[in-house]
Amino acid sequence: MALSNILFKAQLQQSIRYTTPLIFASRQGHTVRGKPPGVAKTIEQRLQDENVEDPELTARINIGFPKLKTTRSEQFKERISHIKAQRVDGELEKKARSNQLLIDLSEVQKDYAKTTRGYDLRILADHYGIFEDLFGAAYFVPRVNLNIQYQATEDTLIPVYNGNIIKPLEARQAPTVTFDGTTDPITNKPINGESYWTLIATNPDGHFTANDKEYVHWFVGNIPNGDVKKGDVVVNYLPPFPPKGIGYQRFIFVLYKQNKKMDFSSLKLSAEDYVNLEKRTFKTYDFYRQHQDDITPAGLAFYQTNYDKSLTKFYHDVLNLKEPIFEYDFPEPYLADQKFFPLKQAFNLYMDRHRDIKQVNKEYLERKLAKTHPFNGPNKPLKYPNAHPIKDTPSWLRTEIRKERLKLGRINDY
Repeated sequence: MALSNILFKAQLQQSIRYTTPLIFASRQGHTVRGKPPGVAKTIEQRLQDENVEDPELTARINIGFPKLKTTRSEQFKERISHIKAQRVDGELEKKARSNQLLIDLSEVQKDYAKTTRGYDLRILADHYGIFEDLFGAAYFVPRVNLNIQYQATEDTLIPVYNGNIIKPLEARQAPTVTFDGTTDPITNKPINGESYWTLIATNPDGHFTANDKEYVHWFVGNIPNGDVKKGDVVVNYLPPFPPKGIGYQRFIFVLYKQNKKMDFSSLKLSAEDYVNLEKRTFKTYDFYRQHQDDITPAGLAFYQTNYDKSLTKFYHDVLNLKEPIFEYDFPEPYLADQKFFPLKQAFNLYMDRHRDIKQVNKEYLERKLAKTHPFNGPNKPLKYPNAHPIKDTPSWLRTEIRKERLKLGRINDY
């Protein structure tokens, strides 16, 4: 018996040694099953193991202009010259100590445009999914600053920057676009001879029939030395027209640097086809692949727009279309079985849940119209609604009267 007990204990210890236990030490009175948090893989790590991707196939490609870094000696010379210029100015330190030194914001903006603005704009474009929707796995850092402004009124200019919101009424006219087309995006030195550029405005969210297509709203090619007014208008400007119920749409301007003067006659839209949305169908990915040997993306600007009332007339008079309206079909709310005594709930609101909402709205409107004079209109509201007591009235009805006086709740629907 002693020998059998020894063999049994040895086999038990060996089985424990070579098997991984599922039950670990208890923490705070709870038994932890599986690996502890410090050893177990996170959900993100497990998904990466299951969905393995080839880095060579998924790597993003930079299709823009590279950035040539200045040498350390040149950077050192610039710093020394800047420090010497500051030391010569004796009034600078006096104003700084007396809190009278004013900073020229225009100079700050120019310095920001030369240094980090392109990188910040690339991060914003990635956040809004612009590169993914326009160029697939490619991206670029905007090296040329686009200055785009809409003339909303005679005295109001609205700039396009970092995805701000511009209404269709404010963007009904073609914007004013300026950029430096005489400087090389790589070396930042003047270009010898004449340079040509292409500006395209597109909407990747507004196509009615194809999800992977766009509508080209503006196309100006062969822009000489950055003068947009002298470029060849391939497609005339068409303002954005986001339908009601869709939400915000992106309106994107992309600037391309041409290696030579190009022929865009195959893409030119006649005056008769100005509002032909089928012929305005466009895809930036295909356009760039076709002309990638002759053009390089250099500038980017975009804003967001959504529906306003001015589009009703635009759809009927300009596009000759019936105005599309999109609505979301909400599923019917779940209602539990009706209780005989609903506790801690307003009695009238509880009963209205189990009635037809149209009938409830009809009764509420009838009560409102019964208190409205046909010629003098509704009664004047109380100057101090909470100062008038409500006596001999059930609690649920007191709440309804108080809401009606304060214009709260359901009364706002009418």
